[in-house]
Amino acid sequence: MTIPIPQVDYRKLRLSNLNTKPYAHLKLLLYWPLYGLLFLFVERFYPVDHYTVMHCALDDLIPFCEWFLIPYLFWFVYLIGMHLYTLLYDVDSFTRMIKYIMLTYTATILIYLIFPTCQQLRPVAFERDNFLTRFIAGFYRFDTNTNVCPSLHVIGSLAVMEAALWCRRLSKPCKVGFVVAACLICISTVFMKQHSVLDILAAIPICALGHILFFRKSERC
Repeated sequence: MTIPIPQVDYRKLRLSNLNTKPYAHLKLLLYWPLYGLLFLFVERFYPVDHYTVMHCALDDLIPFCEWFLIPYLFWFVYLIGMHLYTLLYDVDSFTRMIKYIMLTYTATILIYLIFPTCQQLRPVAFERDNFLTRFIAGFYRFDTNTNVCPSLHVIGSLAVMEAALWCRRLSKPCKVGFVVAACLICISTVFMKQHSVLDILAAIPICALGHILFFRKSERC
């Protein structure tokens, strides 16, 4: 039997009742502007004398492929879309996901402060000239190659995947789709030469901690 999931009527939301139980979870969204400021500080203003270059032999065996720009950018739709869906239809999944993100992203920022890293994997020139490679060239100029380990792209993808697997409203085929999307996004980071394989591996124990704290099956009612 399907257990009904209560939905929040946001039409009744007022500043005066933001602290009440039906709407208190919305305050968790304040983490995102705070995180944005922390990441901006680490990327642009934090003084670093030396970056550790992330590289392993497997990185050299993985070719650059511009087609992976598509799942790489889909990450933004994946992350924002799941926030909106769970806010509307499954507040429990939203709350667990955002707390998972708060823990893992904050831990990652602290790692960047203590252990600054960079990667030198980006191609100097592209073998092919097309819309994707031209877009990536511009993206490279905008996005720095520093603070890469662990990968926030991987951590964010697994946060969404965990929330999807937890959500009772989603069907099994839909959940499989979320898993496939998470895998493609994670893989895209190395084919886009945005991350080393080491950055993906470093994200796994952090995600494991988030899973244990917020998505243990034993907590299911």
